[in-house]
Amino acid sequence: MTTEQKIERISEMKVVPVVVFNSIEEVLPKMEALVKGGLPCAEITFRTECAAEAISLATKSFPDAFIGAGTVINRNQCEQAIVAGAQFIVSPGFSPEVADCCAEHDMLYLPGVVTPTEVIAAVAKGLTTLKFFPASNYGGLKTIKAICAAFPYLKIMPTGGINADNILEYLAYDKIIACGGSWMMKGTPAEIERATAQAVALVNGK
Repeated sequence: MTTEQKIERISEMKVVPVVVFNSIEEVLPKMEALVKGGLPCAEITFRTECAAEAISLATKSFPDAFIGAGTVINRNQCEQAIVAGAQFIVSPGFSPEVADCCAEHDMLYLPGVVTPTEVIAAVAKGLTTLKFFPASNYGGLKTIKAICAAFPYLKIMPTGGINADNILEYLAYDKIIACGGSWMMKGTPAEIERATAQAVALVNGK
């Protein structure tokens, strides 16, 4: 799958679940809940020690799902994620070394930005599809629109403070391809499945 095809897939799903696995035992039931809920996608964060193992298990157990790595902040984590089978890499900020690593592996990289200076640094590496994080803390949609006015070729995936109450407002802006969020990941697998199905129905107008 090319980088553009990956961006298109994210755009079609409209929501990218941000998933934290505290143990490997959580992977299969929670991934199954996302898939059954109609959202076969996960940005598995590198906030925990089992992240690489979780990505590997998720990609092997759900080969049709779109599995990426989140909170990737250095080359070592990026390489671990790619070896584990991640299909895209997400950072909370912009990392030149992660950008270089992704370029070497022809890997989609969505770095976090909140300022025009950070956007310029990302664009200098050839990146024009960016994560805006933490969205709600940095002016949300209003700031995204101001940044995109200066950089009209950008595509944005905002994350941070986005939930069922405000996601449609974000998605209505044509520069936003999808939103990242973790609000559907609370509770038991059954509760995750139900919240995921509600999120999918919401963003698809059903």
